[in-house]
Amino acid sequence: MMEGTVIVADDDRTIRTVLSQALTRAGCRVRSTGTISTLWRWIEEGEGDCVVSDVMMPDGDALDLLPAIHRKRPDLPVIVMSAQNTMMTAIRATEVGAYEYIPKPFDLREVLSQVNKALTRQKRRGTGTGEERPEDKAQPLPLIGRSPAMQDVYRIMARLMTTDLGVMISGESGTGKELVARALHNFGLRKNGPFVAINMASIPSDMIEVEMFGTAAQPGPDGAGKFEQAAGGTLFLDEVGDMPVAAQTRLLRVLQDNEYSRVGGRETLRANARIIAATHQDLRTLVNEGRFREDLFYRLNVVPVRLPPLRDRLDDIPDLARHFLRNAEGEGLPRKTIAPEALDELRKLDWSGNVRELENLMKRLAVLCPDEIISAAVVLQEIKARPSSVSSPTGAKSQKLSQAIESHLKRYFDLHGDSLPPPGLYDRILKEVELPLIALSLSATRGNQVRTAELLGINRNTLRKKIQDLDIAVTRGKKMM
Repeated sequence: MMEGTVIVADDDRTIRTVLSQALTRAGCRVRSTGTISTLWRWIEEGEGDCVVSDVMMPDGDALDLLPAIHRKRPDLPVIVMSAQNTMMTAIRATEVGAYEYIPKPFDLREVLSQVNKALTRQKRRGTGTGEERPEDKAQPLPLIGRSPAMQDVYRIMARLMTTDLGVMISGESGTGKELVARALHNFGLRKNGPFVAINMASIPSDMIEVEMFGTAAQPGPDGAGKFEQAAGGTLFLDEVGDMPVAAQTRLLRVLQDNEYSRVGGRETLRANARIIAATHQDLRTLVNEGRFREDLFYRLNVVPVRLPPLRDRLDDIPDLARHFLRNAEGEGLPRKTIAPEALDELRKLDWSGNVRELENLMKRLAVLCPDEIISAAVVLQEIKARPSSVSSPTGAKSQKLSQAIESHLKRYFDLHGDSLPPPGLYDRILKEVELPLIALSLSATRGNQVRTAELLGINRNTLRKKIQDLDIAVTRGKKMM
């Protein structure tokens, strides 16, 4: 049972009632209001051990009030909720010191869990001093989308803004990995330093070490590598899965010792850059195949951020399409809007090229569409007129699972030529089969672990252990297939 007084502030009476009843059943005393002014009055009077508040209230913005709350009641945890589920809302909530940010529609169990944590923390903490954080300023959104899949990304990013931890961004090509990296830099502790990117896939393998660490053959700034250029800022290692093994070994030493030297040089230089890496490949598979160092993987993968493909966030297509049309107009292309029926057609497609492909399509439509409003007929005509990965797949010839595994294993053995793969092949292959099997089963049951264990025919505790061992994200209430 929870103990303490919780203030619930929301202009929606239904939400106030649902939260109040749930908190009361959990053992809390509850006071509820639909206005910011009443919320502030109660806080001034010393009411409440925890606050749960919507951001947008009829008489003000709860996030604008948070600095004043921290000055008045430094130890009072404030949990904010918002239907304006953008990345900037999550970042702004973090910047002004919200205890937790929860997007609407919310999971009632999650709200109760966060309240319980906040009240428990209250009991353990003594009186401290409040610190006002800088308030958010109007800035263009680096990422677009309000879908549940993107909310998970925003919440992780918001927590990372006030840290200097290494980040590994994974996702298919075209999902916006560099946008995430730049956002983490631009809103992070090193925002006043440089953001330096290096794409491992675009540099000859024999030149990667020189690009990263510089060369002693050219003294001064001309011979500086990306690590030197990124001093005080962020070094973004894009497509890190393509890094040669020799460069991996040297990078690992830098991450361990925080120092390095230029290629061919003896002078020791101090590493002073936050490392953010990105890949579209499955690095765990590369580790199993002996193509990526396991110790380097764990050094880079301190905080993983997984970007969903566009097919898993189809509800974001209208916002993305309009955003790309506005960008096209800013680049001098004709002003265009898109009809709701056209957006419906876009939602039906399988976007293997992800957000980047949608952006290219919008630019093309802005140029080619003769009318100011892009109709569904124009969208279908443009898709049909060219070979495109946005077209729905026609369906490959059916293949048995055993045949697919045999083909995969043959490519795997061929990859090693005359040599044998690293030891432990049996366990690695089982893990590769287990991960998608469990992940897809969880998706089919909308994250219900009891039903998933029943579907798979395994014990529930076994399922939980495998979810933990395989690092599988579990999302309740949404089918991702």
